[in-house]
Parts: sequence; C-alpha cells; structure tokens
Amino acid sequence: MEHIKSKIRTIPHFPKEGIMFRDITTLIKDADGLKDAVDEFVKRYQGKGIDFVAGIESRGFIFGSVIAYQLGVGFVPIRKKGKLPGEVETVTYTTEYSTDTIEIHKGALPPGANVLLVDDLIATGGSALAAAELIEKCGAKVMEVALLIDLPDLGGKKKLEEKGYKVFTMIEFEGE
Repeated sequence: MEHIKSKIRTIPHFPKEGIMFRDITTLIKDADGLKDAVDEFVKRYQGKGIDFVAGIESRGFIFGSVIAYQLGVGFVPIRKKGKLPGEVETVTYTTEYSTDTIEIHKGALPPGANVLLVDDLIATGGSALAAAELIEKCGAKVMEVALLIDLPDLGGKKKLEEKGYKVFTMIEFEGE
C-alpha cells in the first residue's frame, strides 16, 4: 500500500492551525493510483454479500460509487443537511473542528440490506458513526466501514470498533 500512500499529499495547517490535511486529490488524479485503490477495495468485498454501498459526502462518493459499480450493486449517498429532496433521516455529530449534520433518504435502504459504508478518511470517527446510525435507522446492517486513510492518533477507528463495527483501512498516517 506504500505506492498508494505515496500519492497522497499532506497540507499543513489546513483548514486550521495544527491540522495536517491528507489531500487525496493527488491520488485520484493519478489514473494508476485511483485504479489501485479501488481495485484493493473491490478485491476485499467481491462475493461478500454486499447489497449496497453507502458513501459519505463528498469524498466517500468518489470511492463509494466506483466500488458499487464494480461490485454490481446500488450506491446510496449520505449527504450534508439540506442537500436531499423529500423525507430524510438526520443525525448531528461533532468532528475534530466542527459540528455537522448528515442525512439519508427515508427508505433509501431496504430493511435487512447488507451495506458497505465508504469514506476517504477516518479521524475522530464522528461522520462514520453518524452515517452508520443513519444506515441502521433505515433498518439495514453495516457490514463493514471501508476507509482509504486512518489517522490512528485521533482514535476514530477504535471508536467504531468499540461500537461493534468492522472497520477496514487501507493506509495510516500516524502523528506525521
């Protein structure tokens, strides 16, 4: 996975002082880097009984939709507040630098569906935990949470695991 990690740039002090932002745009603009990352996810989940892939806005859409396509299943967006028309389920959560609200369409996932939850990165775990809660509000099951990047110093992956979720992360950036 080092070849994938090497394609992700770090931008110090963004969006605020002290944050080391892991920018995936340098990975996804590289055709081989994007293909390698998606192929790793697809290889892991092919034939595992996934019914839907749900992706967290916005970078979870990039990987989630392509993974869903490759697995031959539907993609369900989990969006920021006010972006979905119609009736929605809503969860508010706290991140390392803000409070946010995400939503999913009511009925977007059928009860009992096996869902792969995808995002680009896990820091404190707030958005992933909120998204998992939304999936469960639909009556579906989170089969696993798949993330390109883990920032283990911030403890998000551990929080998800403590809540009983299986978590897969492709690469880590520790204290860098």
